[in-house]
Amino acid sequence: MELFTLTKVLIVEDDQEIVGLLEKFLTSEGYEVFIAPDFASALQATSALAPDLVLLDIVLGAEDGREVFREIRLISDVPTIFLTGRGLEAERIAGLKMGADDYIVKPFSLGEVSARIESVLRRSNSSGAARGVGTPNLRFGELEINESTHEVMLRGAVLELTSKEFSLLVFLASSPRQVFSRDQLLQHVWSSSSDWQNEATVTEHIRRLRTKIEVDPDRPLWIRTVRGVGYRFEPGPTVANPPKSDAKQEST
Repeated sequence: MELFTLTKVLIVEDDQEIVGLLEKFLTSEGYEVFIAPDFASALQATSALAPDLVLLDIVLGAEDGREVFREIRLISDVPTIFLTGRGLEAERIAGLKMGADDYIVKPFSLGEVSARIESVLRRSNSSGAARGVGTPNLRFGELEINESTHEVMLRGAVLELTSKEFSLLVFLASSPRQVFSRDQLLQHVWSSSSDWQNEATVTEHIRRLRTKIEVDPDRPLWIRTVRGVGYRFEPGPTVANPPKSDAKQEST
């Protein structure tokens, strides 16, 4: 028997009436729905449940949903749609510049919510398309990157990267040895800036990427730190054991 996994949607909303409507509707649409009414439970649910999409209200009582979003981005690249009663164009632009995938203004129809969720999930699935057979377009010794199949291989083994980790690696590797600041990486990889999104987002993604591609993440060979500036991709040649004196220099 073939087993199907339901798409998981996390609703971060403190208005119980809206929560009830969304939960009932999305469940009927075939989604597995989870609820988080505040900052702490939203982060815990994102980490523990690994949802496929988050519906996030910008106003959570006395809490700011945008701060919740910034913290979520430190631990996950989950597609996120803002829910808000603020319909001004400037507010929508601000939300999108922060890195939100879409923006729904209250009051909204349930049909609109469904359509926007489907659209965001299609874009997300497209950017993380299923791996196929192809020739790597970026090759650095044992590290091979194939942008067309969204595949990264190291020493013959396929690495499991999130969509944003893949985009970050491709961007750095496409300009070997060029140094990029955290703000530049926010602009080019996240389509954001430090005015809208915390630079710690970049630091955390660099850390996670290093744990997946580096033999010793504390003494990285591929993704190097340029102290006081940012990061660069080192294409090689690499050595098995870099000098210990580099360890402090390469600290994030």
